[in-house]
Amino acid sequence: MKRRSTILALALLVGANAFSQQDTTRLEGVVVTGTRAQQASRYVAATVSEIGRTTLTEKQNQNILPTLSEQVPGLFVTSRGLMGYGVSGGAAGGIGIRGLTSGSGQVLVLIDGQPQYQAVFGHSISDSYQTLMAEKVEVVRGPASVLYGSNAMGGVVNIVTRGMKQDGVRTHLHLGAGSYGTIQSEASNQVRKGRFSSTVAAQYGRTDNHRPGMGYEQYGGYVRLGYDISSHWSLFATADLTHFGASYPGTIQKPMLEARQWITRGVASIGATNKYERASGRISIYDNFGRHKVNDGYAQQGGKPQTELFRSNDALIGVSAYEVLHLLPGNAITVGMDYQHIYAHAYYTSRATGEVVTAGRRGKQSCEKRNNEVAGYVDVMQDIAPWISVNAGIRYNHHSEAGGEWIPQGGLIIRPLPSATLKATVGKGFRNPTSKEMYLYGTANPDLKAERLMNYELAWQHTVAGGRLSYGANVFLMDGSNMIQAINQRFINSGRFRNVGAEVEAKWRIGWHWSLITNHSYLHMKDAMLAMPEYKGYVGANMAYGKWGATLGLQQVCGLYTVLPAKDKAGHKENFTLLNVSVAYQVHPNISIWAKGDNLLAQRYEVMAGMPMPKATFMGGVNVKF
Repeated sequence: MKRRSTILALALLVGANAFSQQDTTRLEGVVVTGTRAQQASRYVAATVSEIGRTTLTEKQNQNILPTLSEQVPGLFVTSRGLMGYGVSGGAAGGIGIRGLTSGSGQVLVLIDGQPQYQAVFGHSISDSYQTLMAEKVEVVRGPASVLYGSNAMGGVVNIVTRGMKQDGVRTHLHLGAGSYGTIQSEASNQVRKGRFSSTVAAQYGRTDNHRPGMGYEQYGGYVRLGYDISSHWSLFATADLTHFGASYPGTIQKPMLEARQWITRGVASIGATNKYERASGRISIYDNFGRHKVNDGYAQQGGKPQTELFRSNDALIGVSAYEVLHLLPGNAITVGMDYQHIYAHAYYTSRATGEVVTAGRRGKQSCEKRNNEVAGYVDVMQDIAPWISVNAGIRYNHHSEAGGEWIPQGGLIIRPLPSATLKATVGKGFRNPTSKEMYLYGTANPDLKAERLMNYELAWQHTVAGGRLSYGANVFLMDGSNMIQAINQRFINSGRFRNVGAEVEAKWRIGWHWSLITNHSYLHMKDAMLAMPEYKGYVGANMAYGKWGATLGLQQVCGLYTVLPAKDKAGHKENFTLLNVSVAYQVHPNISIWAKGDNLLAQRYEVMAGMPMPKATFMGGVNVKF
C-alpha cells in the first residue's frame, strides 16, 4: 500500500510542477446530455464529464468503458480480462457511478439520447458499446431522471454517434494484435456530399484471455445516414449491431465447464432534427433489441452438464420528442415526451431437442411480458442576471405495472467570475422494477414499486491562466429509499442507502507538446457495496512531438470490496495501482504504428472475487487513414 501511495504521490507532484508551465488556450466544452440542447457546461446545472473522440481512441481501446473508467471521477467499471465482459454468471462490465450500478439498472446508457438496456434483467450489455460508433461520450454524474426517466437514478452515459460534417471522403483502418492471442480490427468510411452524409463502420475482435476456458469473440457494425432537407431541418437513420460469444471459466476456487453465452444486440433509429433561432428539437423512433442464449455450465468437480439452455428475446421500442424554446433573453424551456413499449421473453430450451422446457422445471420459469411507459417533462433554465441562473424541472412517468412517479429537480448556478461557476442542485432519481424482478423465478413480486433517491450536490468549476487550466470539485449526498431487495426469497421494496462523496478533476495543456489530466473521487457508503471503490485516482500525461505521440496513465484504486462483510465472516478489499502506456509513430502522413502496455507494474489484483486480472499485457498494430 505504501508503494502504491508513493507512486501516485510522485505522479501528482509531476502534474503540479507542470501546471506552472505555459500552455495554449483550452476551449470550454459544449454538452447536450444535461440539457437536451447544446449548451456550455458552465450554464448546465448537472455535473457532466465530456470525453471526445481523440481521447477515446488514443489508447487504442476497442470498447469505450476502459477509457471512461480512467477519465471520469466517481465512475468505475468491473472487468475480468483483456477483452469481453460477458453476461449471466461471472459477467463484468458493470458501470458504477457514486455507488449505483448499471448491473442493477441504476445507471442508464444512452445512444444519442435513447435508452439502451436488456429488458428482461434491466441492465446494460457493456460489450455492445464500441469506440467505432462514438464521436464523444458525455457522462452525467448524479440522477438525470427528469430528462431520461427510469434507470437514470445514479447517472447517465450518453454515446454521441459519429457523423461527417465537411464535404469529402474519409476511410480509417485499425489493426492490432497482442497478448493471449488477442486481435482487434476496425474499418470505417465517412462520406459527405452536399446535403447527404454517411458513416459506415465494422469491427472484429477476439482473445483467448489469460485463463483457460475464457475465450471471447465479437463482430460488430454501425451505420449512420443523414440528409439536410434545409438549413433548419435534417433527417437521420442509424443502426448498430453486435454479436459476441463469451466463455466463463468460473472462479479459481470453483472452476466451471461449458459456461458460455451467445449474445446479439442491436439498435436502430430514424428521426428528424430542427434548428431555428429561437427553437431547436428532435423527434426519433427507435428499437433496442436483443437475442440471448446462455449455457450456465457446471462445476468442474462433481457437477453435471446442463440439459437446458436459457434464452431470452427483448425489445425496447420507443418514441422520443422534445423542443427547446428560447422565448425570453437568457431563457431556455425544454418540453418533451417519451413513450416506450417494453417486451421481455425469457424461457428455457432442451439442449437435446431444442424444444421449449415446461415452466417451473427445476425451479425455472418462462416469462413473456409487455409493459408500457409514457412520460412528459418540462425543464426551465432562466438567467436572473448575467451572473446567476436558476433551473427547475419536473417529469411525470407512468409505468403500466409499477404506476406513476413524479420526478422534480432544481438548481442554482452562480457565476461570480467570468471563468468560475458555483452550482447547487437537488434532484430525484428513480428506477422501475424489471421484468425479472416482477415475473421471473420464485423471488418475483408483481406488486413492486419504483426505487427512489434524492441527490444533493454542490459543485465548483474554474478556468484560470487565461483559459489554459481548468479544474472542478464537487460534494454530494445521495439518499436512497424503496430499494428492491430479496428478503425471505422474495423481492420487496425495503432497502435504504446513504452515500456521501467528493470528486475533483483538472485538465492542463502545456504548450503544443504536453497535456495533463487528473481526477480523484472518494465515496463513503453507509453500507458496503460490491465493486465500488472508496477511492479512485487517475493521473494521465499526453505527449505529441514531431511524428511521435504517447499517452501515460496511472490509476489507483483503494477500498474495493470483492467480498462483502457478513456476521460470520470478514469482507475482502482490494487496493491496486495500474500503469498503462500507449505510444504511436507516424511513419507516413496516412500511416501510423502503435504499441501499448497495460498493468506494466504487473499488479496482482481482482475486481471480482475469484477472478484474478492479467498481469502485464502488450499489443501493437497499425492505423491507416486516407
